[in-house]
Amino acid sequence: MRASTEGGWVAPALREEFPGLALRHLTVEATFGRSPRDVRDRLAQLSNRFSGPQAINLRQQAIPWAYRVFFRHIGLDPDEQPTPVEALALERMKHGGFPSRSRLDDALTIAVIESGVALRAFDADCLAGTPGIRATDPGEGLEGRPGELPAGTLVLADPERPVGLLFGATAEGRGVHRRTRRAVVCAIQVNGVPDIAAEEAVWLVAEVLRGVD
Repeated sequence: MRASTEGGWVAPALREEFPGLALRHLTVEATFGRSPRDVRDRLAQLSNRFSGPQAINLRQQAIPWAYRVFFRHIGLDPDEQPTPVEALALERMKHGGFPSRSRLDDALTIAVIESGVALRAFDADCLAGTPGIRATDPGEGLEGRPGELPAGTLVLADPERPVGLLFGATAEGRGVHRRTRRAVVCAIQVNGVPDIAAEEAVWLVAEVLRGVD
């Protein structure tokens, strides 16, 4: 039986400015160890299916295109900073396949490639509460990153502090690592990404970690 994903919070001003911006999340048992053979085989199969022409045409698909549109709305050039699924596509073309890194990383790769949805993961025991999306206040920074973030930078945050850029770096000490035992998997949803796609992406990570096909 699938666990239910939960809705994260989005600052009211952002809800108004960016209709469709949402966050779905699920806490899962996670290990950072090497992926079992079935997961590595699944990555290899995805690598074989995801050939050059598929990667080139990826941006024209509905969900990747929705992220490209959102990137431009928030001042990011998706041709300079690729959307999450496009970044993985470029990695596949560079390496000739999707490299296996850890069971959790591989689960995230599989889910992003199969769904197109942007996913992030944080150490559940290092968050101070429910994750959400907001803009930074003047003087705020990201732990482990020198200097302040420009006021209004979109970040993932817990109730106390930013824990990562919305699409980018994770704050030091908040990401998953070798001692992580529980991870909060977050799906960043933008206008044009259906609710069911965001939920399926999060569930897929959980199912890969549990060894469920």
